[in-house]
Amino acid sequence: MQILDAATTRSRLPFDTLIPSLRAAFVAGCEVPLRHNHTVGDGTVLLMPAWNDRYLGVKTVSIFSGNARRGLPGLHSTYMLYDAATGAPLALIDGNEITSRRTAAASALAASMLARADARKLLVLGAGRVASLLPDAYRAVRPIERIYVWDIDAAQAERLAQRLRDEGIDARATARVEDALGEVDIVTSATLSTVPLIERRHVAPGTHIDLIGGFTPQMREADDACFADTSVFVDTAEARMKAGDLLHPIEAGVFRAEAIKADLTALCRGMHPGRATDDEITVFKAVGTALEDLAAAAICFEAHN
Repeated sequence: MQILDAATTRSRLPFDTLIPSLRAAFVAGCEVPLRHNHTVGDGTVLLMPAWNDRYLGVKTVSIFSGNARRGLPGLHSTYMLYDAATGAPLALIDGNEITSRRTAAASALAASMLARADARKLLVLGAGRVASLLPDAYRAVRPIERIYVWDIDAAQAERLAQRLRDEGIDARATARVEDALGEVDIVTSATLSTVPLIERRHVAPGTHIDLIGGFTPQMREADDACFADTSVFVDTAEARMKAGDLLHPIEAGVFRAEAIKADLTALCRGMHPGRATDDEITVFKAVGTALEDLAAAAICFEAHN
């Protein structure tokens, strides 16, 4: 059985490999039961299984908010990959790397079908683990030439912008989201915000809005107006049940769940063409799926075999 640490997992998941592999996984499909939630003392453990005809995988996520007092991370994640035919364990993989990299890759995969082909300016909201990966993921699918970075912690935004500049990318931190919104072709948000950061009145025609941070009914990254008369897409049907960015405009009556154009499976299978016009505002809301974890884990395992 392989045991893959964070560095090894990261090295086996380059975006130019991961993004097309996710597309193939959505085309092929797999079994994805609802995740299991369990309370363990003061913490929560999530079990996220998925399987196809080759592999069975289970991601475990332990969330212990009290760990901050112990000087430990509040979240730990591991991924166990098995042979689907025999149940034999194949690999134990760093779950944090799988989650963050597949999240960024799925965001870029959606943008490859929803953002304008000539999109060159990108605004990244957030500067944490996932947000810091988004510039590389997006540059794998669009000719990005300039990147703006915003974060609630201005110093962290500047650090990410400086890292990108050190890599030869035209990047700059912005103090105000609205100042950059009208300048960019794509805005991607990976925050834990509970108040809208993206206001429709600042969004230019033809923009692609990518929302991947919020995953509970209380979390918001875009205002209700971003869902009025725009083309809305989701990663899976689960998004319409748990994402505050969708639930709030539905409750306000400015958007209907039935108006969602398509999910990632339909987009990848060519059942929906994606962006229709250059002036269209497209919105992609994702909450993540174990299908993506399984696809990433398979890449990690097969890279050694």
